[in-house]
Amino acid sequence: MKGPLFYSKILLFGEYGIIKDSKGLSIPYNFYNGALKVDKIPSEEAIKSNESLVRFAKYLEELQKSNPSLVKFDLDTLKIDIERGMYFDSSIPQGYGVGSSGALVAAIYDEYAQDKITVLENLTRDKLLKLKKIFGEMESFFHGKSSGLDPLNSYLSIPILINSQDNIEPAGIPSQTENGKGAVFLLDSGSIGETAPMVHIFMENMKQEPFRKMLKDQFVKHTDACVDDFLQGDVKSLFGNIKKLSHVVLNNFKPMIPAQFHKLWQNGIDTNDYYLKLCGSGGGGYILGFTEDFDKAQKALKDYRLEIVYNF
Repeated sequence: MKGPLFYSKILLFGEYGIIKDSKGLSIPYNFYNGALKVDKIPSEEAIKSNESLVRFAKYLEELQKSNPSLVKFDLDTLKIDIERGMYFDSSIPQGYGVGSSGALVAAIYDEYAQDKITVLENLTRDKLLKLKKIFGEMESFFHGKSSGLDPLNSYLSIPILINSQDNIEPAGIPSQTENGKGAVFLLDSGSIGETAPMVHIFMENMKQEPFRKMLKDQFVKHTDACVDDFLQGDVKSLFGNIKKLSHVVLNNFKPMIPAQFHKLWQNGIDTNDYYLKLCGSGGGGYILGFTEDFDKAQKALKDYRLEIVYNF
C-alpha cells in the first residue's frame, strides 16, 4: 500500500500575525513530501510513526464523538490499516516550520474522511473554511491549537491567501523568473523548533498592551504590505517592507530567534544583502530569507545551508 503524496508548505508571510487577523500567504513547497505506507519489514522510524498513528486514531475517534457534525471518518478501516503497520513515510523535517504534521493530517483526511471535500470540486469560501476548521481540529492533536492552514495547503497544493481568519481564498502568485537574481530562501538553523512553547510565549506577550500595539501598528501593517507587494509582483516595494518587517521581528520576537542568529539577522538589515524573517513559529528549524541578489546573500551566509524556494 502507498497513498498519494502530500507536500510541505511555507508560510511566506503571516506567522503569528494571522492569529490576530493579519494577512498571510502560504505556498506549497514540493521539495519535501510524505505519504501513508505499509512495508513488509518496517524500519525503526516506521514503527515510531505507526505508534503515533495509534494515538492519533484514538484522538480522531474522540473528535468524532464530541463533534459529529464536523467530520466523520471510516475509523474501522483506519484501525485495520494501523494494525497492519501503516505509517507516514515523510521526507518533511519535523520542527522546521514547513508543515510536517500538516501533510500527515491531509493524508489521513484524504484517505479516511467520509463525504470529504475534494480538490476537484468548486472550492467556495464556505468549503475552504469548513476544511480549515476540520484540519484545525485534527492538527490540534500535534500542536495544542492549530489554525488548520498547514494541512489545508498540503491537501489542496495551491497557494492560499489569508485575508483574515474567516476569509481565505486560493491565490495566484506571480510566476517565477527563471534567471532572476533575487530569491526567497530557507536557511537551516541546525536545531529543531517546538511550536507549542513559542506560541505560549507569544500569547503571554499578547497580554501586554505595548506588545499588542506593536503587533497592530507595525507587525501586521508591514506583513499586509508584504503580501500585497508579493501578489502584485512589486519587488522594489516588497523589499522595502520586508526590511521593516525583519527589523520589527528582531526587536520584538527575540525569543523566537535562536540566539546565535541575532547578529546575523542585524547584519542583513545593515548591509541589505539579505533580510531574515521567521518561518513558522521559530525557535529553531528554518529561517526564511529574502534577497535581491542571491549570490551576495550566499557569500554573506557562506557558513549556512541555503535552499531556494522562489526566484524573483
